[in-house]
Amino acid sequence: MRGFRWPPPPDSGPRTWGPGPGGPRTGRPALPEPDTDLVATPHGVQLERLITGTGDPVTVFAHGLGNGIATTRPFGSGVTGRKVFFQFRGHGRSEAPDGPWTYSDLARDLRAIADLGGASRAFGASLGAGALCRLLAESPDRFEKLVFFLPAVLDQPRGPVAGDRITDLLEAVESGDASVVADVVTLELPAAVRNTPAGWAYLRQRLDQLLRDGLAGSLASLADQTPLRTTSDLAAVTAPALVIANAGDDLHPVEVAERLAAALPQATLHVYDRPGVLWSERADLRDRIAGFLNE
Repeated sequence: MRGFRWPPPPDSGPRTWGPGPGGPRTGRPALPEPDTDLVATPHGVQLERLITGTGDPVTVFAHGLGNGIATTRPFGSGVTGRKVFFQFRGHGRSEAPDGPWTYSDLARDLRAIADLGGASRAFGASLGAGALCRLLAESPDRFEKLVFFLPAVLDQPRGPVAGDRITDLLEAVESGDASVVADVVTLELPAAVRNTPAGWAYLRQRLDQLLRDGLAGSLASLADQTPLRTTSDLAAVTAPALVIANAGDDLHPVEVAERLAAALPQATLHVYDRPGVLWSERADLRDRIAGFLNE
């Protein structure tokens, strides 16, 4: 039986025990991270940003909690025009003003980056989907197209599993111990991927970023908050929207995606029927997002 262990083999590939070859198997190395810049926002918080692509339209991409530019870029790989990626406050090189923070603060970060980049379309994953909901509740006509990937919370607080996961990640990063962080980050991977070259490459990339940049403790205050008072806050949003969910994901229940799609007047819901969509349906996911935004 294979088991997770840290530190990993030096080439990112797993070793096997028992009869048969015991050497490491080579995994594809992670791509080097591109140079980003820090931009001043009207609300006084400097945020880390990366712009790729050329021309119009412009799409802004908002990441999930504890993630960032590197994990969000694949979602835009087939999207035409310019793509604006950024780090919310408390992530990466973005500033971390004194907390506690609210979804209104995150919506302010998202709005500033979208306005500065001239974005007319928006993508939000998990935490980013919540920030996008908050922004739309305040400005329902801000974007022309919307994509919500694995929305986690609307008008009801997240459950204890999500709260514990956030706390565990923040405490692990604060410890500075790579093995402790690895134990938490590994839970993001489907069991079948955890001891594969692709899994090790992902884990190395995530640990490099988290241990280098850290995470702000004020993010913990978001665990018990909601971006909306009621889903009717989204009734005035008329932009076409694509809502994507994944069956079997305890942190991002399908029910939340269903309620979000029902609340948006022009939404299409797609539910993948098995967990780990980023690993099992990566090509279809990329084509689905690009097809919706590019059509």
